[in-house]
Amino acid sequence: MRGLHLIPADINIGFINRKKIFFVFSVLLVIASIGLFASKGLNYGIDFKGGILIEVKTTDGPADVQAMRGSLSGLGLGEVGLQEFGAPNEVLIRIQAQDGGEKAQAAAIEKVKAALGGAIEYRRTEFVGPKISDELFWDGVSAVAAAIFAILVYVWFRFEWQFGLGAVVALVHDVISTIGIFALLGLEFNLSTVAAILTIAGYSINDTVVVYDRVRENLRRYKTMNMTDLLNKSINETLSRTVMTSVTTLLALLSLYLLGGEVISGFSFAMIWGVIVGTYSSICLAVPLLLYLNVSRRSGDMSGEATTEEA
Repeated sequence: MRGLHLIPADINIGFINRKKIFFVFSVLLVIASIGLFASKGLNYGIDFKGGILIEVKTTDGPADVQAMRGSLSGLGLGEVGLQEFGAPNEVLIRIQAQDGGEKAQAAAIEKVKAALGGAIEYRRTEFVGPKISDELFWDGVSAVAAAIFAILVYVWFRFEWQFGLGAVVALVHDVISTIGIFALLGLEFNLSTVAAILTIAGYSINDTVVVYDRVRENLRRYKTMNMTDLLNKSINETLSRTVMTSVTTLLALLSLYLLGGEVISGFSFAMIWGVIVGTYSSICLAVPLLLYLNVSRRSGDMSGEATTEEA
């Protein structure tokens, strides 16, 4: 009995022949993402803009979020957000930072406690000040930049500089487009989103390295094959593995997004988008770029002796 194959074993799609279409699409996607970030900005969470975070649990049954929101909306505390997470009687309350320092934050917390009444268990109360939120923001930026640089160095030493540059271009494409989709939809951008972006970077580079390994192997094996045909062959030979990995990862992420609750919804959404755009960039961007970067035939000889060309 033959197994189910999402991708036929003898598939032969001319990805490299459509490189101009892919490049134009990617450039437009990056430009649109940068434009959305510049015009709309990101919906920063408390981690980055400061504020008060209160985690509560109702002791008399499931939480009535609408009633709680109504009780807090008239307190004059500015932006107040409530969301269920975990059990039906658990609620996360986010309040924007108050003017007046720590005393003003403490007063705001006391107002919330008075408005919500006595049937509430306060499980966690945190305040993130402007200085801390600014530090967290730049720590997040530094983490992403350091990850991209480390990936560039790793791929450069494992392959050649053309491979390293191609991988980083694809990676930057994925990061910018992820920021763009968050700006477009107005989703909250917080530390968990930064963690998702770092995870996307690792996932994307893993896909890219798998295809690059096959390119290097084929450079050793087919000494006289046209470079366009060789790159197409490398992509098609790894396409089944790439698609299957992405599909199984997406199934898990969709479960997290649909069933995991509000707390991890932003992380899950970023990962879903990242897997999709990362798979696209590994196939349609990272490999075609090698053609423009004039990858040399000797790249295939760097990891071992050349094998005899096969027909």
